[in-house]
Amino acid sequence: MCQTESPCPSSCVCARDSGTVTCGDGEDGEVPGDIPEWTSTLILKGSNISTLQRGAFMSNGTESDMTTLSLSYNGIQAIEPYAFLGLPKLHLLDLSHNQLEFISARAFHGLQELRSLYLNDSLLPAAAAQLPGALSAESLRNLHRLELAGNNLQSIPLVNFNFYNLHALVLINNSIESIGGENVTSFYQQRRIRVYLSLNPFRCGCELEAFYYWLKNSSQCPDAGQLLCAEPEAKRGVPVERLRGEDVDCMNENLEAVSYVFLGIVLALIGVVFLMVLYLNRGGIKRWLNNIREACRDQMEVYHYRYEQDSDPRLANVAV
Repeated sequence: MCQTESPCPSSCVCARDSGTVTCGDGEDGEVPGDIPEWTSTLILKGSNISTLQRGAFMSNGTESDMTTLSLSYNGIQAIEPYAFLGLPKLHLLDLSHNQLEFISARAFHGLQELRSLYLNDSLLPAAAAQLPGALSAESLRNLHRLELAGNNLQSIPLVNFNFYNLHALVLINNSIESIGGENVTSFYQQRRIRVYLSLNPFRCGCELEAFYYWLKNSSQCPDAGQLLCAEPEAKRGVPVERLRGEDVDCMNENLEAVSYVFLGIVLALIGVVFLMVLYLNRGGIKRWLNNIREACRDQMEVYHYRYEQDSDPRLANVAV
């Protein structure tokens, strides 16, 4: 970094007493290279930085004492490996409201003291798929708060993440339909973690069973009362907490499916037996049908004879 007497960078406002440097509306699309060495908080906004390159915040190969770095609303599209190298004391990193398409698996390498990472409304589909690899970095083992709101995530990107120190996981306003049993098991193991999940379109069926009982039996989801079913249609708008146990009971659902299959088999067997009976008794059935036909024919002849007698005028005169 530059010397203590270095002037405040152009397009920046410096507050030496608080250690804050605020920069905005940069035209070169790069991180300012002359940030004062006394800076503890750097706020960079509206600079149109498309790529955070390796060591983007290092100057002359020296490390910084910066503890807070806000990079929201900068149009960042890619974070290359070791982009935050030289910031070993960084506690808070805000990358919200960007347009990330690429995140290297080593993007956050070197952030040993990072406590809070904000990635709200920043992840495009490609970056969302790469995020689990980036979050599994060993350097994030001290992370306490992770915010991933508004990213259209369909699952929790922490399957292989060691979040023993994570206290808050914010996943509101995503596209999560169900929480898998593996994630639920991790939540049970990490009693300190608080998971925020409102504004997600939950599919309230059998696959939600483990998550449903976790909600009922723990207090780790502070916004549990705001979790609503989106599917099926019959349960839309119903709070997940108010579902009945049988609504998410996989055993009952499987038994119901088996019962329908069994009913179909029974009906099919009855139909087969009926056809076999008809086939084996085809001779008797044929005779029975012939007898009915003959009886009907005799009856019709009687009616025909009576009709002819009643319609003959000579018989009518004789009757008179």
